[in-house]
Amino acid sequence: MTSVRIDKWLWAVRLFKTRTQAATACNNGKVKRANASVKASAIVRIGDHLDVPTHDGLYKRHIEVVGLCDKRVSAPLAQAAYSDHTSEDTLKEAALRRSENRENRLLRKDGDQGRMTKKQMRDWKKGLQSYKRERGEL
Repeated sequence: MTSVRIDKWLWAVRLFKTRTQAATACNNGKVKRANASVKASAIVRIGDHLDVPTHDGLYKRHIEVVGLCDKRVSAPLAQAAYSDHTSEDTLKEAALRRSENRENRLLRKDGDQGRMTKKQMRDWKKGLQSYKRERGEL
């Protein structure tokens, strides 16, 4: 095998969870080869250098294609198919942003906590009923 479609290769080496996600990233211009966007049908060969976004979009990985595969393989085989040349500074910055995002989510008190628990719903209904009784609506 000398070449593979880029969306298929990205999926096979586990850089994307589904082939559809890989194709969408390619077609939206997120995946680049030699600083140029590539379509999902583009061919990837050994020695190609790719810029691939991470799943959370915090940074782009700089990947060199070392091996080709068109079927999804185990994680150790997948990691052997590419060489990651992402700089340490980029990785540290992304880790810092991830921790900031996590802290912000934990500290957020804007009421956007998702769906109410069963207990919260019962308490809310009790409060609503007592309010309606006071106003004479019940």
